[in-house]
Amino acid sequence: MVLKKLYLWFAVFWSALIAFLCLMQIENSPFKGVSNVDKLVHIFFHSVFTLFWFLYFNLRYHKQKFTKTLFISVLFSFFYGIAIEILQEFFTESRQADLYDVLANLLGALLTSIVLRCWFMYSNFRIKNK
Repeated sequence: MVLKKLYLWFAVFWSALIAFLCLMQIENSPFKGVSNVDKLVHIFFHSVFTLFWFLYFNLRYHKQKFTKTLFISVLFSFFYGIAIEILQEFFTESRQADLYDVLANLLGALLTSIVLRCWFMYSNFRIKNK
């Protein structure tokens, strides 16, 4: 129970941090001149986002299959990223929606899902072979 609440707090905090950082004004960003560094940031943000939400969903809905929980986490990350892009387009002055940001978000979520899937398969293999 405590672990589930901890995962939820991490997931909610990380989600709020993404929203804050993606919606704040960026006129004086130190990375403003660096080409495509924001795509790496999006990949990182949504990799961690997917991990935290997967950990929470996996404990919350422990009767669900691993693959279904992982799919829900990736889907949640994808739609959250789209929502942030829409908010950037309509509610900020120095930001605009970018399809490549959405793709970077999806890439981050998919990378995490691949790592989690490999870890799950490897850990099951080791348990069965003992």
